[in-house]
Amino acid sequence: MPRNQFQRMVFAFLTVVVTVHAYVFYSLYVINGSVLMSVNGADSVLAAIRQQGGVYVFGKPVPIWAVILIEFCLAYLLEVLMGSPCSFKLACKVFNPAKDHPMLFESAVICATVGLMCPAMSFLAAWLYYPYYSGFSFVTLLANWLKLVCYNFPFAFFTQLFFIQPLIRTVFKLIFRKDIAARKENEPQLEKVSDSL
Repeated sequence: MPRNQFQRMVFAFLTVVVTVHAYVFYSLYVINGSVLMSVNGADSVLAAIRQQGGVYVFGKPVPIWAVILIEFCLAYLLEVLMGSPCSFKLACKVFNPAKDHPMLFESAVICATVGLMCPAMSFLAAWLYYPYYSGFSFVTLLANWLKLVCYNFPFAFFTQLFFIQPLIRTVFKLIFRKDIAARKENEPQLEKVSDSL
């Protein structure tokens, strides 16, 4: 899909915007929602978060918008520096993008990205959301990390493969439709040139 560094940055940006919102919602509402409501005696998750003064990050309450911003910055840096380049290389070890069906190759890239990003982001989240008010223990950090990976991996795999990446690829094709059309026009000419050589 993306053919140059700018397009890769845009693709990563679009992916992270959707992904971070999905994971913050998943974490706060699906995984921790009932606990937050019971601890705070609230009738909704949002009311429970408001009642405790925000979401605990590094042991201090932070508003939800700040949580999204922090996770977005961390996820975008991680995706650009590690996720995208490494997942492409891993997928290339199994499939040949020039010969294999594009759907197979794209699915391999998605699976490799989830396999890299989920443990990495879960580790960062284990640091961010660690219960610092009760002291620090490395064993507790590792246990929290493992728990987060177990919660997040199935969600990450299925949402990325069946919802987020198809959506992002559709939006990406709309944004870069002129570039994609020009590339398709040039491909037959390139094939003729390579055949004549």
